[in-house]
Amino acid sequence: SKKEITDKYGIDADDILKLGSNENPWGASKKAQKAVAECAIEMNRYPESNHEYLKEKIAQYAGVRQNQVIVTGDGADELLDIIAKTLISEGDEFIVHPPTYTYYEYTFKLYNAKPVYARWDVETNTLDVDSVLDAITDKTKVIFLCTPNNPTGGLISHDDIVRIVEATDALVVVDEAYWEFAEVNNVDLLDKYDNVLLLRTFSKVMGLAGLRVGYGLASPELLEKISRIKPVFSVTVPSQKAVLATLDDKEYIEESTRKSIEEREYLYESVKAIDGLDIYASKSNYLLVDLHDSGYTAAEITEALMKRGVIVRDCTSFRDLDEYYMRISIETHPKNERFIEILKEVIDERRN
Repeated sequence: SKKEITDKYGIDADDILKLGSNENPWGASKKAQKAVAECAIEMNRYPESNHEYLKEKIAQYAGVRQNQVIVTGDGADELLDIIAKTLISEGDEFIVHPPTYTYYEYTFKLYNAKPVYARWDVETNTLDVDSVLDAITDKTKVIFLCTPNNPTGGLISHDDIVRIVEATDALVVVDEAYWEFAEVNNVDLLDKYDNVLLLRTFSKVMGLAGLRVGYGLASPELLEKISRIKPVFSVTVPSQKAVLATLDDKEYIEESTRKSIEEREYLYESVKAIDGLDIYASKSNYLLVDLHDSGYTAAEITEALMKRGVIVRDCTSFRDLDEYYMRISIETHPKNERFIEILKEVIDERRN
């Protein structure tokens, strides 16, 4: 965290570059900020429990019907927990394709479900679809597909998702937390298949990570089932107001998306030009960097960057990645420029 770096290295918190958490560096919509400030007076009141108006607004944004939306108050992670509670019995299996978002495995293991590992091909940055199909058994309850995949930034093609959905009765959870940056999604599957759930969040392009609002899109029957498990008041008053205001701020969403994609491409080209670093093309707001030829492990380069006030993500904790990968997420342009200068210094240091 910024405080740890300030305490350990004496670097002013305002000078720290945070490229580790895939956040929106431009801040929340001004309309959302105003809405949250204005609702402070309502803090003594419980939030709406059904928040139908919120579902209606999200449905319009996502291009679905209102009864195909569920909203959660601890980001998309809360929905993972609810799915596990609803569908999983001890000994059931779920499929993940490492390296990918680690919280799927973390959550489902709590309910004594058994992970079965398919394969994400890091070299080509694509899903090995056959590895998913081969992993399906009669015990498979849920299959997780992350697109864009975290931490690699690659997409799973629509056709590949359809192949998997049609091969099983298990629930296929398509994690689209970062779909806006990819400018493609799989929402058309919802009217064709009842075993698909799209996982979404307001933490990324919408700039509301601190308020922890997520949502899912699926068949009304499935959502009715899992809604019984959901905490009644998990979406707070400020969260609801902020989401409504953000969805009304079309200009903010468009600008936020455009700038994010521009900065992602800037980082990609800039890192690619540095000898000793390999970087993967990404469709998200983060990029995976291969350090094998840099002279650094991820732990070493993370430490070297931290000393200079830069936070990146050491990817050693991602299953099926060794200790030579880091993930960088976008910052504002001046900060990205500064990051590239610092990164060059760090790489040159090891080389000389």
